[in-house]
Amino acid sequence: MQHKLMSLVAKTAIKSKDQLFGAIQPARYLKGLNKQQIGHGKTILITGASSGLGEGMARLFAKLGYNLAICARRTERLEGLKTELSAQYPDIRIEYRVLDVSDYEAIFEVFDAFVGDFGHIDRVVVNAGIGDSRRIGKGRFDTNRRTVEINFVSALAQCEAAMNIFRAQNSGHLVVISSMSAMRGLPKHLTAYGASKAGLAHLAEGIRADMLLTKLPIQISTIYPGYIRTEINTNAKPLPFEVDADTGTKAIVAAIEAGVEEACVPSLPWSIVGQAMKHLPLQIVNKVS
Repeated sequence: MQHKLMSLVAKTAIKSKDQLFGAIQPARYLKGLNKQQIGHGKTILITGASSGLGEGMARLFAKLGYNLAICARRTERLEGLKTELSAQYPDIRIEYRVLDVSDYEAIFEVFDAFVGDFGHIDRVVVNAGIGDSRRIGKGRFDTNRRTVEINFVSALAQCEAAMNIFRAQNSGHLVVISSMSAMRGLPKHLTAYGASKAGLAHLAEGIRADMLLTKLPIQISTIYPGYIRTEINTNAKPLPFEVDADTGTKAIVAAIEAGVEEACVPSLPWSIVGQAMKHLPLQIVNKVS
């Protein structure tokens, strides 16, 4: 009993150290993992992988040695990404499938097909989503409904499909990409979007609670990105504490690899901002949004 306790304490200490290192210096942390080729022989499935954060994560995970199961709506973007990364990293296997996550049945079919391709899926990153919401009560219900359906209901289907696989394997790592906007109710165009991302974060926490309750060896991580500039928001006005796509995706992948349960990324300043957002008056929170 004492030996088991000491082993648990040691593992917890190492994990905490990795999480701190990954949060403070994500680029250096990933450089060390790259030398180890930490992903060798493992497969990661990423939705929404044809652009933005999904594409950036695919590139970084490929560099770490992971086999890639990538899916999104745009065939030509997936094909181009596969061709580029296969040439750059010839030792990994990359498969892609077209997936519109608004087609719930297709999510299960595509995920299961990737299992057929690789035999085992080690990690699923629920990343696909949209941010096109509008002010409530301004006649844009259809837009807000689609945002909530894609960011929450479609994400629920992805989590269901992933957990089906992980339960059958008795192993796996589910990662959901939420948002800092999930921390509080926000005004203007962020209201429905933030609510959908908050729902996703609570869904992930509930799954994590269920894993603890049932003692299944399946890990659940929730990532809260701050403002990250990608091709999707190239023409948007500058935002508080904004970082470029390379900086943002490195922070995300470092947090995932460190095995966090939850992380605001980049950690500085967003871990501090996140705590402030939970407690400050809405008038002040509005200024950050």
